Parts: sequence; structure tokens; C-alpha cells
Amino acid sequence: MKYGFVRVRALSPKLRPADPEYNVERMKEGMEEAQNEGVELLVFPELSVTGYTCGDLFGQRMLLDAAERALKSLVKASEGRHMLVFAGVPVAVGANLYNCAAAFAEGKLLALIPKTNIPTYREFYELRNFTPAEEGVRELFFAGERVPFGREIILYHEKMPAFSVAAEICEDLWAAHSPAEGHAAAGANIIVNLSASNEAIGKLEYRRLLVKAQSGKLVSAYVYADAGEGESVSDLIFAGHDMIAENGSMLSECAPFMGGKATSEVDVELLEHERRAMNTFAGNDEGYTKIAFSFPLAEGKLLRKVDAMPFVPEGRELDKRCGLILSMQSSALARRLEHTHSKTAVIGISGGLDSALALLVTVRAFDLLKKPHEDIIAVTMPGFGTTSKTRQSGLSLMQATGVTIRTIPIGPSVNRHFKDIEHDPEERNVTYENAQARMRTLILMDLANETGGIVVGTGDLSELALGWCTYNGDHMSMYAVNCSVPKTLVKSLVDYEGRRAGGRLEAVLRGILNTDISPELLPPDEEGAIAQKTEDIVGPYELHDFYLYSFVRRGFSPKKTLYLAENAFSEKYDRETLKKWLVNFYRRFFAQQFKRNCVPDGVKVGSVSLSPRGDWRMPSDASAALWLKEAEEL
Repeated sequence: MKYGFVRVRALSPKLRPADPEYNVERMKEGMEEAQNEGVELLVFPELSVTGYTCGDLFGQRMLLDAAERALKSLVKASEGRHMLVFAGVPVAVGANLYNCAAAFAEGKLLALIPKTNIPTYREFYELRNFTPAEEGVRELFFAGERVPFGREIILYHEKMPAFSVAAEICEDLWAAHSPAEGHAAAGANIIVNLSASNEAIGKLEYRRLLVKAQSGKLVSAYVYADAGEGESVSDLIFAGHDMIAENGSMLSECAPFMGGKATSEVDVELLEHERRAMNTFAGNDEGYTKIAFSFPLAEGKLLRKVDAMPFVPEGRELDKRCGLILSMQSSALARRLEHTHSKTAVIGISGGLDSALALLVTVRAFDLLKKPHEDIIAVTMPGFGTTSKTRQSGLSLMQATGVTIRTIPIGPSVNRHFKDIEHDPEERNVTYENAQARMRTLILMDLANETGGIVVGTGDLSELALGWCTYNGDHMSMYAVNCSVPKTLVKSLVDYEGRRAGGRLEAVLRGILNTDISPELLPPDEEGAIAQKTEDIVGPYELHDFYLYSFVRRGFSPKKTLYLAENAFSEKYDRETLKKWLVNFYRRFFAQQFKRNCVPDGVKVGSVSLSPRGDWRMPSDASAALWLKEAEEL
């Protein structure tokens, strides 16, 4: 598919033990359906050609010959299907019998990969029939073709080499040292597992944990195809618990006894980016045989969900995340207050979201230190753009938290400053706006000196990414508690703390959440409402947070970012709107790096931070030309 996505499916067809001809017909039906739905990688369960539960029938030459003929028929049926397929088959090599994954595409058998770890505990007795894989790759003549046989095999698509696949089989996943470790180090971005894991109470949860952990540990996709309906129920039952995971996250999962089919797309470009970013992910393909395959890559709309709010989890996970982040922010601030022997914390309150969150964090920090809230000096500094609504919201917030309230109008001081620098106050330019922001910071810094405290910064990650802050104004503080919290998450944190507190504080915070985001540096309109709305100027924060995550965390190109944005926001924004703000994001992000190169300390709470001392290092004069050219030509 486009942009490094590969549509994959784990499929558990209805089988009959010891009936290869019947089984292969069901697998052919599965291949046809998969082809019609644009699947590019199809994985069947362990020993799917014969069925896993054949027992001592695996010793019968008749069954083995029938399995070989059936596989040959299945391989031939793959011609023109445009997919890589893995099917389980027993393979006799001299006196030994191997439990193998057969890989094939476009009518050609590409490889036979034997199982390494053969279980002989509890209900399993596979050593009675099968031999473990040995090291090394050799050639076999099987199903009418000469084919590589061995564990150390990776298959890759000629036109998209990142579409690289290796296999392990069932117990290999459960073993302490799985073949997948070597496969991933040798460059396989997708690991497939042909499995026959019987169902038992508690096993499903553990199996799911193993699959997610394996994909996360190996920074890979993991496609798990489980044996299902049709296997013998003499002693065991198989449920077709199919799964697809990517780097620790479950993309698709089929519940037990629900038909046995999981489908999604895995992002092999993203996996390569993640591995490059980890200098502990050591590559080593020594001893591996790499086999090319090729077919036209599929087109089509993504099946996997593209999260429009990558910084904000859904459901019950959101409250857990919010609680943890607030604890991280407040603990970090408490440590800094303690280390600097600060008597007070000074914070500017605008009546907006960011300063509300910063105050809530500061209150938590003082509770941790068992210091009175009165030692938090909260300052409202009305200026030329302050509306009565935000001023009242700020005062109500300070009253509800029991902090010391200071009101210091900045109008007179700023007007004297305009006179000093010979600026006409009627000229509402950047000087008019930034003089107010810098005056507020001057007041806060001097109050902190006066009271033996530190200034707590209020600016967030999204503002820092866009440079939507005044250099040496609100850009500066003595500790920036919100510096790695994006705007979309700020809203959730304020909402969470309001619900946790209840009562008057919740009502105040609810009003702040319903207020337009604005720096309030231009006078209100004729009706006294906010005239300067941030998202009208720089663009919707939900888009910029999406673009920020795609660029910094994922390393995606403008083309891929817009493609994903169209999937995520299809019901809200048209393509031209998404493109407009994408171009604006790159232009602002590169132009404003100089502000990020000298930001105050602040705790990292998520996977994205723009601290020059921590995560993000970029020269202030780096060119945006590559990104802008691609974005503008979309």
C-alpha cells in the first residue's frame, strides 16, 4: 500500500485433521477473499495443510505425500493473487520430520522455515513426531521445486524492501530465546507466527501479552495465526485467537471462537524509523538468507484507525494518564521548589487553559511539600485585550484554590514604555502585542525576587512547537511545568482535575474550558468579547498536535502526514484546509527553533519533548525547504 503500509491478515480456516485436500480448498477460499480485500500478507496456522492434531498419523507416508501435493496445489493457486502467504506443513527430510512454515507468492514456493522449539510438556508431545530446526540454510526439493530450507530466512518485497518478513512457529514465541530476536536484528520488520495454541482458562490473556511484548521488544509487527475450528477436540480445543500487533500495540484481534480472522495494516516505514532512533537496536544479518519476492502493491483506504488525537488516549485510559501526568508535573515542581529553597511560587493567571493547568499543578506541588496555598502568589495582569470574562475566570480560579491574589494592571506601565520607545499605541503591531507579554514577565520575575520564590511557567508544548510565545516574555520562566504537554492534552488535564475536585473549582474550570483560546493582546470587540482568537491565526491546535506528533515522534514526510490526516479528520476538514495548516506548521516549526534553543527547565511527561537539553536538537537556521516543497506541492 502507500506510504509503507502493508495490509496483513491472520486467518484460521475451518479444517479437518488429516485431510489436506479439504484443508487446502478452504485455504484457497481464504486466499481469494483476502485478494479481493487487498491483503498483501496472509498467514495461516501451524500445520494448517494437515491440521495440527494428527498425532501419530504424521508418521504415515500417505499423509506426508498428500500434504506435499496439497501444498503444491495451494502454491499454484497463489499465482496472480499479489500476496505473500505462509502456510503450515510437515516436511520429511530423510529420517527427520520438520514442522514448517511454507512461504510462497505468485505461484512460487519461496522458503520452508522449520520450527525451533518443540514442546514436550503438559498436553504437548511434539518431539514424538518432529525434529527441532538446526542452524543454517540449505536447499531441499519439495512440492516440485528447489527451495531454501532453514530458520535464518527473511523474505522482502523488491519494490518496498521494508516489507520484510520472517517466521517463527507457536512455541518459538513462548521460549526464552525466540528465533524472532535474530530475525528482527537481521532486518525483518514483520514476524509471523503460525500457531496452534489450545484454549484454557487464563491462557488467552497471557498469549495476548506475549504477542504485544514480542512486537514491542523487537520493534516489529507481529502477525499471530492460531489454529481454530475443525481441529480435533478429543482432549483440547482451539479457538482461532488471531492477533496483529505493532511495536507493543494491538492493531487487530479476533476473539476466541469468533471465526478466526484478524486484519489490519502495519507501518513498516514507521518500524524502520523507530529502529533507527534506537541506538540500542543492533542489526546483524550474518548467516541469514534473504529472498526477494514481488507483486503489485495494493491500493485502498486504511482499515486501521488513524488516531486524530495521538496525545490523548480514549476511555478509562485517559483518566489514568491524566492522573499520572499531574503527579509527574507536581512532583517535579516540588523537587525544584525544595532544591531552590523557594518560599513562594509566582504564577501569572490569564483566565485561560494553560495558566489554569499550571496553577493546578502548583497547588498539588505545595500540597506535596505541606506548604500553605497562600505562599502561591497568583497574579492577574489585565492589559489592553483582557475581557471581563477571562478576568473573572482568573479571579474565580484563584479564589477557589485559596492562593494569594495580586492584581497589577499593565496598561499604565506599557503606555509609558511606548512613550519611551516612541511607539504609537494606535499601531496594533507585534511591538504593541509583545510589549504587554514582556511587561507581564518582568512583573512576575520581580515579584519572585521580592518574595524569595520562582516563576512557574504556563506555556505548553504546542505553543513552543509553533513559536506562539513572546521571546523573553511568556517564553521565559524559572520552571516550565507545561513544556511537554500539548494543547489537546491540556484540555483533558484541566477537565480531569475539575472532575476530581468537584464543587466550585469544577464549575470555574468548566467555564475556562469553554473559553476561546487567545493571548488577549488586542482590544476586545465592540461587544467586549475576545477579538484575537489563536486558532484563527495559527490554525486548529488539534491539527497542529497531529502534525507535531507525525513529524517529531514518527518522522513522517508531509505526504504521509497529509494522507493520515485525511483519514483521521475526513469528517471535519477538507484536503485544502489540512494542507494549508500543514504548510503553516512546517514554516513556523523551522522558523521558531531559536526560541526552543533557550527554554527554561521543565519535566518531560510524554514521548514528545522539544527541550534542547533532552529530546530535540536542531540548529536555529535549519532549512525547511525540503518539507515545505513537498507540502506545498501536495
